[in-house]
Amino acid sequence: MKKGFYTIMSAQFFSSLADNALFVAAVELLRTSGEPEWQRAALVPMFALFYVILAPFVGAFADAVPKGKVMFYSNSIKVVGCLMMLFGSHPLMAYAIVGLGAAAYSPAKYGILTELLPPSQLVKANGWIEGLTIASIILGVLLGGQLVGPHASAWLLSLGLPGIHSAPQAAIASLVGLYVIAALFNLRIPRTDAPLQPVGLGPLGLVRDFANCNSRLWQDKLGQISLATTTLFWGVSGNLRYIVLAWAAAALGYGTTQASSLVGVVAIGTAVGAVVASMYMRLERATAVIPLGIAMGLLVILMNVISNVWVAAPFLIVLGGIGGFLVVPMNALLQHRGHNLMGAGRSIAVQNFNEQACILGLGALYTGMTKFGMSAFGAITIFGVVVAGTMWLIKRWHRNNCLRHPEELERLLKLARSDCH
Repeated sequence: MKKGFYTIMSAQFFSSLADNALFVAAVELLRTSGEPEWQRAALVPMFALFYVILAPFVGAFADAVPKGKVMFYSNSIKVVGCLMMLFGSHPLMAYAIVGLGAAAYSPAKYGILTELLPPSQLVKANGWIEGLTIASIILGVLLGGQLVGPHASAWLLSLGLPGIHSAPQAAIASLVGLYVIAALFNLRIPRTDAPLQPVGLGPLGLVRDFANCNSRLWQDKLGQISLATTTLFWGVSGNLRYIVLAWAAAALGYGTTQASSLVGVVAIGTAVGAVVASMYMRLERATAVIPLGIAMGLLVILMNVISNVWVAAPFLIVLGGIGGFLVVPMNALLQHRGHNLMGAGRSIAVQNFNEQACILGLGALYTGMTKFGMSAFGAITIFGVVVAGTMWLIKRWHRNNCLRHPEELERLLKLARSDCH
């Protein structure tokens, strides 16, 4: 791997670490403020909101400006959202601003991989970047849980920082430092040789361009399968982060600090699965992992019968491992097709739009169900059925493509094979 790749990984790690710790702190801030549970569930779709709204613009912006600068600007927006949450803005609004920064960050973070590395290293690079991102989720959720816990919060509050009066506020204040560390790494990301693509279009032109890019990726016989799979995976995974917290409280009687450790357990499995996939999977064989998505959905439903943490922990590791092995080759295939069709930044923006729209839709559904009294057990059952059923449909869709468009698929797979050598 080139030297700049490790700088990108470091920047991504600290930024994602802060994002995930902030999520736990925001959950606890809403809880201790006496807000209803549906508002805590609503943190997930609020984070996804600007991914969907700004999708036509952030990809073009990432292709028009050096991606290291884009990541620095985006990280600064996250700091603003963090400070808003700290000094009186409603946590849902402030967390949406953090999501705005993340929405602008993502096309640059993934897009620079296709500029910096050859296609033959994309699966491996995705495995490492996803593995590191998931490690940051593990540590971030655990860090957030500890920061709002009695020991760390007591020490932070003893520092006497102005305007800091509660454990969640102390946790949020400490997380600003992580965003600053990420910003320092952002400034050291190298400028690649890839030519910048001037925006050159007004807002309506960008929307039309984005709609065209979205349509092209959905019409591509390999792109559509990988996009459908990653869209569903991240839509469900994004919401499971909160659902596991709610499930741990309902099934095991855990508080925020203890429940956050189980979210980390899922991420441990995902990280292992991602790294294993990066070692053994090749780009042209990515569609072979589709049946794992069906298995993952069925396993989610089995969470309802678990009431012992010694059973829950290894089960969640296996569940995460299947997800990690599924998403890495599909993500790499999607980046490969998108880069060939429209350029890195626009491709990642299309991917983010679809994935975050799925998070937003499923999150809104779960929030609504929570508001009207549905338990975590009912939500888990619905999510499991949705995953297994939709992945079965995707499998049939790909099989149909193989029967109806064998020449086109062989051409695309030959391109993937030739790019890998």
